Amino acid sequence: MTIRVVLADDQPLVRTGLRVLIADTDDIEVSGEAATGAQAVQLARDTRPDVVLMDIRMPGMDGIEATRLITAGGEPPRVVILTTFDTDDYVYGALRAGASGFLVKDMALDDILAAIRVAAAGDALIAPGVTRRLIAHFTGMLSPAAKPPASRAPAQPRRLLDGVTEREREVLTLVGRGMSNKEIADCLSISAATAKAHVARLLTKLAARDRVQLVITAYEAGLVSQSAQDSGTQSDGE
Repeated sequence: MTIRVVLADDQPLVRTGLRVLIADTDDIEVSGEAATGAQAVQLARDTRPDVVLMDIRMPGMDGIEATRLITAGGEPPRVVILTTFDTDDYVYGALRAGASGFLVKDMALDDILAAIRVAAAGDALIAPGVTRRLIAHFTGMLSPAAKPPASRAPAQPRRLLDGVTEREREVLTLVGRGMSNKEIADCLSISAATAKAHVARLLTKLAARDRVQLVITAYEAGLVSQSAQDSGTQSDGE
């Protein structure tokens, strides 16, 4: 099956480069191009692509707001952020808006193609280093020591994990640390297929769209501690 992709970037040269890159593949095709966030939203509605490759900084509506609108409907396309700007606010905002991946433009071309394929298959891929910063963001947000007592906001209740088994909690914790299915399997002494099955059940039970949302859920549930920062790896579902 051919993966249909919309390219959203305000720089024509970037779109041209991506289009040429994709033209050399047998399984991906460009179904449209957008120079603004508003155009990306409209194209996603009109052409119903599998994946939208989205820049963040565009005139008018930015890529984060466009991502939020695109992913809000029923069975929306997957959005992969591809940007020069990988600041923490952008990473967190994009993933919270519903993006299934966050890549930077200096990544290898093969990695960009891999991200498109991973997203189209229903999983998520995050550039190396971004998972660790996402972990740091949630750790800082949830840790009582993150703010001085005078300015500390009331603690928010941790997310409940109703119906999740003890083994699934272990798997969710490791997903929250950025581990792939293979790494989870090695850590828990189970097969990669079993680890993948546990992740699939977690996605269903927690109504999570993809692995990125499982990472967020692990932090909201308080399953991952400060020490997990140093174990963040690329989340690729394998």
